[in-house]
Amino acid sequence: MDPICGSTIIPSLRYRDAPAAIEWLCRAFGFEKHAVYADGDIVHHAQLTYGPGMIMLGSVVEDENNEWARRIVQPDEIGGRETQACSVIVADADEHYARARAAGARIVADIADQDFGGRAYICRDLEGRLWWFGTYNPWNP
Repeated sequence: MDPICGSTIIPSLRYRDAPAAIEWLCRAFGFEKHAVYADGDIVHHAQLTYGPGMIMLGSVVEDENNEWARRIVQPDEIGGRETQACSVIVADADEHYARARAAGARIVADIADQDFGGRAYICRDLEGRLWWFGTYNPWNP
């Protein structure tokens, strides 16, 4: 097996307006485009990095034959709830919070020191997905 660089667990998300989501995630959260494969407004696959971490995303597709698409719903289809959320370790939670808030992230848990260590906040992105950003690093508690 080849050595692995970066994250071995990569969240995969779907957005109705994936091109806008890519731009917003980069502006609001500090992600960087690693790869984007698109035809017009349809993003077939994109990879965004944050340090050694990565997320993958694509456009919501309404395709009965697509096994992946049939199993994923958007937060607004289930009352704004999530069954999973991305957690991202940041160097400066206050700076990240200010950046995300300025870009329009909806803060759902204000920035605060956490009982388990570090400082963190929770927000929703432009399509309602939950994100946790904080300084607590479980690899180096």
